[in-house]
Amino acid sequence: MSLKHFHLVFLFFAVLCDSGFWLWTVLSPDQAAKLGVAGIGRFAGLLSLVLIGYGIWYVARKMKKIII
Repeated sequence: MSLKHFHLVFLFFAVLCDSGFWLWTVLSPDQAAKLGVAGIGRFAGLLSLVLIGYGIWYVARKMKKIII
């Protein structure tokens, strides 16, 4: 597996974990508030959107360098 592919796999799992944590804080707000992680959940949701944008930018940048 190349470094580029490893980067994309790692990015995918980072988005998956951040989105999952955000979804847990949204679906279970009482438990999240009791544990004190409601604010971190909102940050995780924002971070997952940023990571998705970065992933799109990364793939688009790498695709430009491919000669067909």
